[in-house]
Amino acid sequence: MRLPPLLTRGCVRRELSLAEIFQLGYYWETKILLTAVRLDVFSALGEREQTVPEIAQQVGADTRALELLLNALVAMKVLTKEGVRYANTGTARTHLVKTSPSYVGHLLLLHDAEWNNWGRLEEAIKTGRSPVSRHVFETNPELGANVLTVLDRIGQQSGPGLAKRLGLEKAKTLLDLGGGAGTNAIAFCTVYPNLTATVFDLPQTLAVTERVVKEAGLEGRISLKPGDFNADPLGGPYDAILMSDILHYQGPEANAAVVRKTFAHLSPGGTLIIKDRFLEESRTGPAWVTAFAVHILVNTEQGRCYTAAEAMDWMKAAGFASIVELERTAVVQGIKQG
Repeated sequence: MRLPPLLTRGCVRRELSLAEIFQLGYYWETKILLTAVRLDVFSALGEREQTVPEIAQQVGADTRALELLLNALVAMKVLTKEGVRYANTGTARTHLVKTSPSYVGHLLLLHDAEWNNWGRLEEAIKTGRSPVSRHVFETNPELGANVLTVLDRIGQQSGPGLAKRLGLEKAKTLLDLGGGAGTNAIAFCTVYPNLTATVFDLPQTLAVTERVVKEAGLEGRISLKPGDFNADPLGGPYDAILMSDILHYQGPEANAAVVRKTFAHLSPGGTLIIKDRFLEESRTGPAWVTAFAVHILVNTEQGRCYTAAEAMDWMKAAGFASIVELERTAVVQGIKQG
């Protein structure tokens, strides 16, 4: 039996209402939250209930204007208000107060730093060129280091699961290419006790990696190799190479070249794993990745989002065999045959 046009794959599709269209078009709440993070309103409140003048004195703000911001944050359910006193919600205390171990404000500050780039989206769409020539991590290394720390904490939850699903029991050496804070290298070494890893990244990034690896107590099993993976030798050979969230920062030619380079640095029988945010073949999903692709357009000079098939084509051209999409729109793998 043929389904009605609006019933596909077991779900009902419907058009957006006018109210939902307006909601999508309003960026007000986004900027209100980002401004509060930049002013560090949540840290000023901490565990206490405070009045507007008390908060204004700490963050250096006009009391009348700040009250408008705080009232909006209450309506957005980020703050609470009793009488004339404001307080953090539990979520705000956990994630938006700087002294909290689960603070994610640095990631929100990154989004705020990219605000002006988004204001030039129309220009980028018309010209096909990004409005930036240098990523914000290059222009603001301190912010980049802080964001790496947040991403490391988030990645600690998913890294061990990925390591287990890949089944690398036979691998003795791993290269975490563009490995950032070493989150995946740490997870893989934790899951596989006989594995040693090398994290390859830019020298300024590895300053963060060194601290994170030492905190994990794995400095004896994880080494750091500074360099530019597009220009410098990678070392090895390795039994496995992981490329996690690298592709979307580069153009297709650079990505194809890096995949070829990994082939030369793998041992016979070695594995290349590419983890990224891949688009579906239609390029209209997953929904979050389609928006992320626009983000990459306005915030990187050469980056773009790709399909898993494109990554697999680069692997095939480099000489890899047994190429499979292990996790849909997320992980592909190829083997260098011995």
